[in-house]
Amino acid sequence: MKVGTALSILAQPGRPDAALYHEHMAIGDLAEPLGFDSLWALEHHFTGYSMSPAPLQLLSYYAGRTKRVTLGTCVVVLPWHDPIRVAEQIALLDIISGGRTLMGFGRGAATVEYEGFRIPMDEARPRFVESAQLIIKALENETFEWDGEFFKIPRMSIRPRPISHPERRFYASSVSPESAEVMAKLGFGMLVVMQNEWAKAAEDIHRYRQMIRSVGHTPRPPIILTNVACAPTREEARDWATTYLAEKWDSIDNHYHFSDGHLSNVKGYESYGKLAKTYTKMKEDSFRAKATDFYVSIQIAGTPDDCIQQIAELRRLTGMDHLVTEFSFGSMPHHLSENSMRLFADKVMPVLQRDAAFQGEIDPFVETSTASDDRLFAPA
Repeated sequence: MKVGTALSILAQPGRPDAALYHEHMAIGDLAEPLGFDSLWALEHHFTGYSMSPAPLQLLSYYAGRTKRVTLGTCVVVLPWHDPIRVAEQIALLDIISGGRTLMGFGRGAATVEYEGFRIPMDEARPRFVESAQLIIKALENETFEWDGEFFKIPRMSIRPRPISHPERRFYASSVSPESAEVMAKLGFGMLVVMQNEWAKAAEDIHRYRQMIRSVGHTPRPPIILTNVACAPTREEARDWATTYLAEKWDSIDNHYHFSDGHLSNVKGYESYGKLAKTYTKMKEDSFRAKATDFYVSIQIAGTPDDCIQQIAELRRLTGMDHLVTEFSFGSMPHHLSENSMRLFADKVMPVLQRDAAFQGEIDPFVETSTASDDRLFAPA
């Protein structure tokens, strides 16, 4: 089983953005020496929710500082970009990293970001599909042309040419039925942000595997992203997770504005309307505490042995073969994030990477989910 780590850089009142960036870049520098298999960069804009506006640029920095780790995006939001430029950047990163790329794509769900880029949000789905198809064609073919709804491309070639067929390692993040259908037709792997109970995630993954088989593609094991709090004692890990993951609620709603329910009226985002109930109730202290407890329960938190057992169960349910971890969340002090990461790398990761129980491909174990609408939270 492969294990990666992601850099999610949340702005903090009273602290310079540059200081926070340097702390997270230090976390990134630890990935390869500590034995992680991959390093991931997010994409967000404008609000400080995650200060990572150019994931491919950030990964190019790490391509020059590493020799072994896979470099992944979680995700590049395709509707905000010229797909030709994205294809060029992927090809260049593929070359300078020696083929160590793994690309995740998404549609995005924040109105503020669509407005900032002057892209109509109700065009998100068709723009995503056309951009993805165009990027695949540009990377696969020595020369290509395109006549689509949004892009008219004369015959041209992406230069330099990629060296390792990165288009065969494309994944997409999905929290909606609409996105899953699109992903399956494109043949993408599934990138899951852990934001609902594990049995519900297993249902979604099993459904997607059936969907992708029905359109003639072979399903791949999912990649799962989750927060991790690994500490010498269970109480300490639980305290870290509860304290700092609880801070996510305000930052999420300040960025996505789920609580006002506006996404239920946006074409292609109707399924996000259910989040309005969840985030409106976050103003109630009792619900907020209950939501935090539940959210912590679907992440990875505890002693190293606890983490191993939890990850084993998550693998049993979802069939994942690549876990991507986040050790820094909310306003967690840098030294706590680094301590958690180092302990996980020392005691947990060798088991995941080498123990026979975590080797090979397994199908998701489907259980009946009891998840309700107030137990769905948010994308990364």
